[in-house]
Amino acid sequence: MDVMRQEKSCGAVIFRGEDTRRDYLVLHSTQGHWTLCKGHVEGDETERETAAREIREETALSVDFLDGFRAVITYSPRPGVSKDVVFFLARLAGGTLSCQPEEVAQARFLPFEEALALLTHPSDREVLQKARAFLEGR
Repeated sequence: MDVMRQEKSCGAVIFRGEDTRRDYLVLHSTQGHWTLCKGHVEGDETERETAAREIREETALSVDFLDGFRAVITYSPRPGVSKDVVFFLARLAGGTLSCQPEEVAQARFLPFEEALALLTHPSDREVLQKARAFLEGR
């Protein structure tokens, strides 16, 4: 029997603004899909360290993580591989949005409904919905 190879990525639902006027960051990957900011764990990074580094690399932004939110998506990106993607929730803290050209074609802060409609994968939409529900329930 073949053993599934495990992969792990971490990222975040990133938002700016408050309560009624919150915008969420969505990325248009150079591979053609709209997604949330995330990437592979490197070395012995913690999940949040990975998420913060990927956000910095892909968007040049810095964020503050909100405690209490962690969503995990598990899927198989290709045969024999199982991948966990851990998402946190983060508020924009600083920086000027600038896309990493190798991975990100464009990035936009959009109102919830527009961001939700753009995301390619249902699992990403689900994470965005959970993040918004968490924010509204605080």
